Amino acid sequence: MSEPQIRPALRSDDGALGALDRETWSPLHAVTPRPLPPFGPFFDARHRVEEFLVAEADDRIVGYIRVGRPTPLASNGHVRQIQGLAVHEWARGRGVARALLRAAALHARNQGARRLTLRVLGHNTPARRLYEAEGYAVEGILPEEFCLEGEYVDDVIMGLALTG
Repeated sequence: MSEPQIRPALRSDDGALGALDRETWSPLHAVTPRPLPPFGPFFDARHRVEEFLVAEADDRIVGYIRVGRPTPLASNGHVRQIQGLAVHEWARGRGVARALLRAAALHARNQGARRLTLRVLGHNTPARRLYEAEGYAVEGILPEEFCLEGEYVDDVIMGLALTG
């Protein structure tokens, strides 16, 4: 696989991103039920195309990251939040997620953000290690916030300062 190139998502990526989202669904990171047909569009009023960055390699989409505002409040406008990250199984371990995280930080900085936050499930050790390696620190834990497949799982809040 060639080195991933990161670009803004295009409306025409809808089908490929929807398929990627469904293929990568896992209780390791998803708090919503497994998607079932009929599938709606990937982009909608809550998931706007301009919130997504896409990783491409070998002329195909291999991953995406969503960077949005955590709230609509003006007082929170200096914060961006990673609200989704997915990489094809066959492309994992090749730097795609790391490239997407770095691009997301730059994207957030370019929007004037001072902080970039995310939420990760406590049992998702591989993701937590990656985030920590990229400079994210645990800022809070919501114990047993979710019950997934009969198991209670912590919600871990992590953040990255974009200034300084």
